[in-house]
Amino acid sequence: MVPWRAMKENPDFSLESQYAGMIVAGCDEAGRGPLCGPVVAAAVILPDRVMDIPVIIRDSKQMSQTARATAREWICTHADWAVGICSPAEIDELNILWASMRAMERAVSALKTRPDITLVDGNRVPGGFNGCAVVHGDARSLSIAAASIIAKETRDDIMCDLARKYPMYGWEKNAGYPTAAHLAAIEKFGINEHYRRSFGPVKKRIENETAYD
Repeated sequence: MVPWRAMKENPDFSLESQYAGMIVAGCDEAGRGPLCGPVVAAAVILPDRVMDIPVIIRDSKQMSQTARATAREWICTHADWAVGICSPAEIDELNILWASMRAMERAVSALKTRPDITLVDGNRVPGGFNGCAVVHGDARSLSIAAASIIAKETRDDIMCDLARKYPMYGWEKNAGYPTAAHLAAIEKFGINEHYRRSFGPVKKRIENETAYD
């Protein structure tokens, strides 16, 4: 059997259509892997499950920045959407999994309309709402794909804003991920309050600094 993702089909409303007469939201997060910055979740309720959407909406990781920006503008104009954020301090307190779950709960709670069911990308559903986990959901469900676009674009904006204050780390390019250039910048300039102190490379840097005190 060919893996679903290998088929390279676009997401559609097949999953949403299983919940006839119900308000369905999609939920996804961005930023679990970076060494710094928040984790950002988004929830989206698209306006009509069968309408001809005039923009490309798919897994945000499979889209160009230009295509994401165009899709984001349409989603923000035509859909009910919201974001939820967990700070680096919360990530260190909860761990990244539970911080992602909390960010999702905040996003769904911030929607103007309370969904009857929320399709969540991944294999786990937060406890704060009625949801259904969908593995590879951002490649299968238009609602989840839309949420993935909002989450990624929102987080990228946050990291670009932070990069203006801390230009030495290149966050506008690496979004906080542990690239070779980013790790070299950490080694040279140290860390600040936007770093996740529980993450390996950051934790190691802190331990090294402590050893020389």
